[in-house]
Amino acid sequence: MSFRNRFAGALNAVLGRFDTALVRKSRMDEFLRASELAARPSHATAPLPDGAADYLRRDHPRLAELRERYRALGGAIVERSTWSDELLRSEVDLGWFRGDNAYVWQFRDRNSEVNFLLAAYYARSIDRLGLLDRCTEDGLFGAYTFEVGEGLRVSRDLLDSVLEIHFLERHLGLSQRAGVRVLDIGAGYGRLAHRLATGLPALGACLCVDAVAESTFVSEYYLRFRGVGDRARVVPLDEIDAALEREPVDLAVNVHSWSECTLGAVEWWLDLLARHRVRHLMIVPNSEDHGGTRLTSIEPDRSHRDVLPALGARGYRQLACEPKYLDPAVQRHGVSPTRHWLFELGGADR
Repeated sequence: MSFRNRFAGALNAVLGRFDTALVRKSRMDEFLRASELAARPSHATAPLPDGAADYLRRDHPRLAELRERYRALGGAIVERSTWSDELLRSEVDLGWFRGDNAYVWQFRDRNSEVNFLLAAYYARSIDRLGLLDRCTEDGLFGAYTFEVGEGLRVSRDLLDSVLEIHFLERHLGLSQRAGVRVLDIGAGYGRLAHRLATGLPALGACLCVDAVAESTFVSEYYLRFRGVGDRARVVPLDEIDAALEREPVDLAVNVHSWSECTLGAVEWWLDLLARHRVRHLMIVPNSEDHGGTRLTSIEPDRSHRDVLPALGARGYRQLACEPKYLDPAVQRHGVSPTRHWLFELGGADR
C-alpha cells in the first residue's frame, strides 16, 4: 500500500468519527454527474440520423392529424392522469425519444453504470435465444448505453426487451410458435416491437397501439427507420378495433403503461381484449413502492385503484408473476427491478 493510501486511510479513520470522509475528485465528479442526470430528463449526445430532426417535430402535420383524431374519440380512453400535454412538453423531446424521459427512465430510476453492468451479465447468462447477438444497440435517438465487454453494448431498452421476451419464452414457448401475433398496448416509441421483430424469426407480427398521439407518431417513424415494418407496424387508436377484427392476435403485452392510466382506461383496453378473445396477456407494472407486486391504476387525484378485479371480471386468470430477475441479488441491484405478470383468458379457444 502506498504512503498516500495509508495516509488517506488513517485520516478517514479520524474523519469517520464525524460522519465525514475523503473522496477522490474523480469519484465525486462521477457522483455529481449521475446526480444531475437523475434529477431531470436528459439524453446521450450521438447525432440524429439524416432527416430525423425535420420529421420529428411538434408541428408536423401527421402529429396534428393524430391529435385531432384521438381527441374526437372521447371517453375513458383519452382521459389522462399521467400523460398530460404538460408532461409531454417537459419530458419528451421528439428527436431524442430514446433518452432518459417519460418513455424509459434510465439514470432517473436510481440506476448507475454498475446496475446496468450487473443486469447485462445476468441477461447474457440466461440468453439461450441469442437475443443479445441479434438485437444490437447503437444508442441512436438519445439512449444511454454501456460497454460490457466482448463487444456487447447495452441500454435499458435492450435489457428490458431481452428479459421480457425470455419471460414469454419460459411460459409460452414464444420462439417455437411460428406466426404468433402480438399486440403491444401502450407501445411508446415501439421499443419492444422492434426487439421482437429483430430477435424472433418465427414471429408473425406485432401491432403497436397507444392512446397518446405523440407515441403513435414517433413509433410510426421508429419502426420504419429500423426496417421492421414488414412484421411490426403501428395501428392508430381509432383503427385498433377494426384491425383486430381483421387480424386476430394471440398475445397482448402492456409494459409500464397501465400503471400510468386511469382504471377507466384500463377497463377500455380489457374490454377490447376480451371482445377479440385475446388469449394471453402480459403486464409489467411500474415498481412504485411495492416492487411490482401489485397491479394498480393511477387516477386524476393521484390515488391508486386495484386492476386485478377488472381482469377477473373479464375472464383473465393469473398464470405467473415472477421477479424481473430470477436471481434474488440481481433483483435487488439490477436495472429497475419489477415483476412480470401473465394472464390467460378463461375458455379461450385452444
